[in-house]
Amino acid sequence: MLYTLIRGQLTFETAVMQILAVLLIIFLILPFHEWAHAFAASCLGDKGIKYRGRLSLNPLSHIDPAGALCMLLFGFGWAKPVPVDARYFKKPKIGMAVTALAGPLANIVAAFAGCLIFYGIVGFSPISFLLGDVWGYINIFLSYYIVCNISLAIFNLIPVPPLDGSKILFAFLPDNIVYKICRYQQYYILIIFALLFVGVLNVPINFLQNGILGFLQWICKSIFGLFGANYGLVTA
Repeated sequence: MLYTLIRGQLTFETAVMQILAVLLIIFLILPFHEWAHAFAASCLGDKGIKYRGRLSLNPLSHIDPAGALCMLLFGFGWAKPVPVDARYFKKPKIGMAVTALAGPLANIVAAFAGCLIFYGIVGFSPISFLLGDVWGYINIFLSYYIVCNISLAIFNLIPVPPLDGSKILFAFLPDNIVYKICRYQQYYILIIFALLFVGVLNVPINFLQNGILGFLQWICKSIFGLFGANYGLVTA
């Protein structure tokens, strides 16, 4: 994100709004993502999760400095992984899959909340009228916030260790194959970031992103009765 600003691909105003959106994600949504993992694990029987200090929305419990920096620079980042003890689960593989899925779902919930705010303002015309030029900045902020959350959900669902999607995949694989895959997990994430950097993953991520975004917009338009006209749709 700052990378695109340095390359001159963003206006100053757009960059400021996007930076504010990313800071909100770093200090609120990434902790929410990790809390969702911890909450799911706790509900599934991990009795030790609350003593590990992660069943909290306190940003200091979750923020990873390197992940936060990458979030600011590139729009993709991470927080400290939540340690989960699968031995407490009745079905460890299924429990790990459900716990892993909770994080990306938290990002989708966060994106949906942003969509509700966006269309709530649009639907109540006096608010958008009174906001005047400020509405343009709010539009940029909410647009980037929403799209970034959807992108984070999709990114985390890539079925490659150590991303959340790998835990979901492992629920359907025999242990010996899981073990072989995990032996080289330190290299997989480097490959993923390299593919993101050169743009190889842009097409599938954008396709999924647009599909999820369109679905969330459809729900919010239904709620506020905004079908039939162009209401400044949220775009990437």
